[in-house]
Amino acid sequence: MKTKDIYKELNITRTFYSVFIKRFLDISISLIAILVLSPILILTYLMTLVFLGFPAIYKQARPGKNHKVFCIYKFRSMNNKKDKEGNLLPDSQRITWFGKLLRKTSLDELPQLFNILKGDMSIVGPRPRLVKDMIFYDENVYKYYIITPGLTGPTQANGRNKNTWEQVFEKDIAYTHKITFANDLKIIFKTFFSVFKNTGETHSNAEEDKTEVKEQEYYYPDYILRIGKINKEQYDLGLKISDETIKAKGTIPYVPELHSSSENKEIPSK
Repeated sequence: MKTKDIYKELNITRTFYSVFIKRFLDISISLIAILVLSPILILTYLMTLVFLGFPAIYKQARPGKNHKVFCIYKFRSMNNKKDKEGNLLPDSQRITWFGKLLRKTSLDELPQLFNILKGDMSIVGPRPRLVKDMIFYDENVYKYYIITPGLTGPTQANGRNKNTWEQVFEKDIAYTHKITFANDLKIIFKTFFSVFKNTGETHSNAEEDKTEVKEQEYYYPDYILRIGKINKEQYDLGLKISDETIKAKGTIPYVPELHSSSENKEIPSK
């Protein structure tokens, strides 16, 4: 099915702005931002090397346009310390004061300007979660995540990580139906206000001092497993498919078997 047909099926209006102007602005703004912020980018890169070592920038697989996996760029905020068995220590034990500063100021997100320049991302759009999260999205949610993800988005401008998963989906889907210059500009200004006023943590901030419930709800599969929407077999299958999709750098599939409410249903192997 062609993109325009999918948009029509989902009742998503394709405007001149969303089809042509938005990408032009993404290229222009990201290029200007890279040039203007180059001293900060270089300084942050060097300081990350000093405090956290090489590499200063790490890549992580994320869901992109039309559910295609891409590599997102971020400055590292954690070290690679391991336990006696060679396993990485929990996030809370690996993040440093410098890493906390990067996350608090959102400086760790600056390398994503290059993602925007490449076309992996947009300035504004639904934030790309993790591949293992999207694997578990039900069909009514999954099908809407076909637009280009953003450096900032509706949830970052409205409550940031204080949104529940249900609120995240609601706001992202609402944005998909209203991609306008005015709305994008509003989200950008509200995001700046949120960052500088520290009204709400980013997900990465919350990750370093999770309570038991926060830790379960940070990852969508952990959340739906806890509330009983999936069983352990479905959980394990979804993570397996997620790993395979990342390795193949493929398109994140919708897997109906992950959405059966039956606790005793046998899960077919993939």
